[in-house]
Amino acid sequence: MIRPAHASLAAALFAGACAVAPVPPSAPLAGARPDPAPFSTAVTLDALPPGWVPFRFARFKKPTDYRLVAHEGTVALEATADSSASGLRFDTVADVAEYPWLSWRWKVPALNGKADNTLAHVEDSPARVIVIFEGGREELPEDERMNYDLAKAMGGHGLPYATLMYIWENRLPEGAIITHHFTTRVKMIVAGNGKRDLGEWHEERVNLLEDYRRAFGEEPPRVRAVGIMSDSDNTGERTVAYYGDIRFGRR
Repeated sequence: MIRPAHASLAAALFAGACAVAPVPPSAPLAGARPDPAPFSTAVTLDALPPGWVPFRFARFKKPTDYRLVAHEGTVALEATADSSASGLRFDTVADVAEYPWLSWRWKVPALNGKADNTLAHVEDSPARVIVIFEGGREELPEDERMNYDLAKAMGGHGLPYATLMYIWENRLPEGAIITHHFTTRVKMIVAGNGKRDLGEWHEERVNLLEDYRRAFGEEPPRVRAVGIMSDSDNTGERTVAYYGDIRFGRR
């Protein structure tokens, strides 16, 4: 059940590692594919591809270190979380009816053995791929509007209308859905499970349309941003993960 109180929302925004990015501004698609700028074709390792921007939850949170690296014959994004929590975001517009599939590659060399995303105080993950959907305050359930207002008052931004967060989880089976501890509008879906393919590149392909319907019981609005995040601030551990290119796909 949602807990629309100052304490719980503050925890979600400023203490909980899997709080999400601010709602991005509206931007036209202009006929282009909605894929985030690829890491593999970056012209330099010294800067992120255009469009990828960092987001942090609060000034007192130590940010995760993200950098492009040459890794096993390709350019990938290396994320090192050391008692830290921050992410990267790419603003886009994608109609889920036209692009229901999302695919990416990721690699997790070792698990965070202390993490458990079903428990708020140890809710960390070495790798997360985040999909943020558009929508306004008036479209939210009534009990979520208070959380939206509190988030805007404290951080200057309302919470996103809906978020799917694909995570690497230690214990639950792939496909399991975890509702965020402080808002029903964030659903974590286990995409990487335990030691399966640990230390190897793993290809993911998920159906955003069906996952959204399963998670929220409604038809999805358009995607407004894609993000990645590696966090270990709740457990105080050090983890490393690698991310490859993220792409949308038609049926």
